[in-house]
Amino acid sequence: MSKSLQAIRGMNDILPEQTPLWRYFEGTVAGLLDNYGYRQIRMPIVEFTELFKRSIGEVTDIVEKEMYTFADRNGDSLTLRPEGTAACVRAVLEHGITGGGQVQKLWYIGPMFRHERPQKGRYRQFHQIGVEVFNLDGPDIDAELIVLTWRLWGQLGIRDAVKLELNSLGSSEARGRYRDALVEFLSARLDLLDEDSQRRLKTNPLRILDSKSPDTQALLADAPKMADYLDEESRVHFEGLKARLDAAGIPYVINPKLVRGLDYYSKTVFEWITDKLGAQGTVCAGGRYDGLVEQMGGKPTTGVGFAMGIERLILLLETLEQIPESIARQIDVYLCAFGEQAELAGLALTERLRDQLPGLRLQVNAGAGSFKSQFKKADKSGALYALILGDDELAQQVVGFKPLRGQGEQQNIAFDALAEHLAACVVQG
Repeated sequence: MSKSLQAIRGMNDILPEQTPLWRYFEGTVAGLLDNYGYRQIRMPIVEFTELFKRSIGEVTDIVEKEMYTFADRNGDSLTLRPEGTAACVRAVLEHGITGGGQVQKLWYIGPMFRHERPQKGRYRQFHQIGVEVFNLDGPDIDAELIVLTWRLWGQLGIRDAVKLELNSLGSSEARGRYRDALVEFLSARLDLLDEDSQRRLKTNPLRILDSKSPDTQALLADAPKMADYLDEESRVHFEGLKARLDAAGIPYVINPKLVRGLDYYSKTVFEWITDKLGAQGTVCAGGRYDGLVEQMGGKPTTGVGFAMGIERLILLLETLEQIPESIARQIDVYLCAFGEQAELAGLALTERLRDQLPGLRLQVNAGAGSFKSQFKKADKSGALYALILGDDELAQQVVGFKPLRGQGEQQNIAFDALAEHLAACVVQG
């Protein structure tokens, strides 16, 4: 017998019972970004591999070990995007929409791909919502990105479960000076480093700062601090960001070891973390990347942004039971029709109701069936109310109206009064 077909490990189906929560989350974020003046951009999921080597950095874990890369029929090396910023920068450069200092406030949503060991909240195909802003260089826009995420946590009911961590990496020159000092410090203590940190010392030493090894972390307690190497411009920028967060009443913690895993960051970096999801604690992260556009062939253009992991935030909503009752119910009203004439009249009636009540979630029974079987399907649908239409109701130009979730007796409602009745009952329900 042949092996049964199944999804690739770490690439998951999102089933119909799960999608209402996803749509609620995505809709909430989209609405919030609309209100702040951000516009959506959509990029391909496949890009030339060179894009990610040039932007993320060839010696990062992502490029070295995690990308899904393949040669197409033309022999070009292509990669499933592992993150969104590089693709967004490529798009704005290609279409010239940041030229002449044009400010762009953009957002995107979609799947990303990394060949990692799958675990809860961390998958090989995962989904992100990303925000990118170009040609604004002050701490005010950094603050806006953090403020709008704080507002989002409030809308979702998860503010008490997340914490903001901040750091500044300074200019590329300041970061280089710090990198040299850190390498000198750690090289003198090479034997005390874990194996992974020893490898990173030669390729990406700043990543040692977020090592998971307790012994390495203990060693880092005496290591040089990034704050001591900040240039004056970056220091003023960081103080301006903190002042704005203080004014907005947003609590934060300075984490001097926060560096992010991508080479293109400079100045502000931040993460929203939670202790409710075990090891996968970061739910949203980002920062400033003022040199990336120029690095990728464009004119000097400032940039700042963030990405949030949808799977982890969905998991957090489920863990905290912050799921609105309305999205758990997909159907408001279910029509049961008995007999051919009732089915025909029911079709015309329900389409009029859809015209009159565009937001009404109304399902019509399909496949006929007995009174008992149709009511069983009505109950299984999760609807609040059942509408009943048979020969007797048709003759009287009424519809039977029966509550399915709670108290209330069945009653007959005239055809021409049904829309008004449903509007009142569904809102109250």
